[in-house]
Amino acid sequence: MMTYCVGLLLNEGMVLLSDTRTNAGLDNIATYRKMFHFEEPGERVITILTAGSLSVTQTTIARLREAIEDPEATSETSILSAPTMLKVADIVGNTLANVRREIDEKLSMSQGASATMIVAGQRRGGTMRMFLIYPEGNFIEATEDTPFLQIGEHKYGKPILDRVVKPTTSLADAQKAVLLSMDSTLRSNLSVGMPLDMALIRKDECRVGLLRRIEAGDEAFRAMSEAWSKALRDGFTQIVL
Repeated sequence: MMTYCVGLLLNEGMVLLSDTRTNAGLDNIATYRKMFHFEEPGERVITILTAGSLSVTQTTIARLREAIEDPEATSETSILSAPTMLKVADIVGNTLANVRREIDEKLSMSQGASATMIVAGQRRGGTMRMFLIYPEGNFIEATEDTPFLQIGEHKYGKPILDRVVKPTTSLADAQKAVLLSMDSTLRSNLSVGMPLDMALIRKDECRVGLLRRIEAGDEAFRAMSEAWSKALRDGFTQIVL
């Protein structure tokens, strides 16, 4: 089961995009949401993107929600009580690693289940931060030098991000960039599929400012894809060796 998720960390805010395909067999195509939001509007917002084993990712998200709802939740256990985004990443990483180990033991397989996550968010008074969480629970952070993170089938959609995305990129251009990155992936890999989920979080608002579900056949997405293909063809023919 494959997927493609991408997150951009910019001066103006964050843009996140995920597909929803989890199985691309010829006669068994399934879709599941891979973008999850946790927020106290105006106080803090956390968005998690998931890729990999569905049993691992769904159980991890369920454990995180359970910890939030626990009457005895503390800053060490709940991502909505954590004092910093770094602590949020630590909680998510530990939960993911624990779930992965438990499922590996149950499966008793030589090659265990695996998953990765992107965790993005901000708390009031803090800075926007974005982390890529590995199956083992460790993580890396998006920086000014590398203002985007990808998980899943990322290689097809990376070139456009490398060329156009900078911290100063506007949120409008960022939405185009992630959608064109996804379009390239959709064209090259059948294990990634629509519908798509896109979210926008503006700096210091501490809430999800835009949620958009893009279904197969979406006219705006199709027009953008065709315009990009034409621009590439035109650019190609104009290059002289």
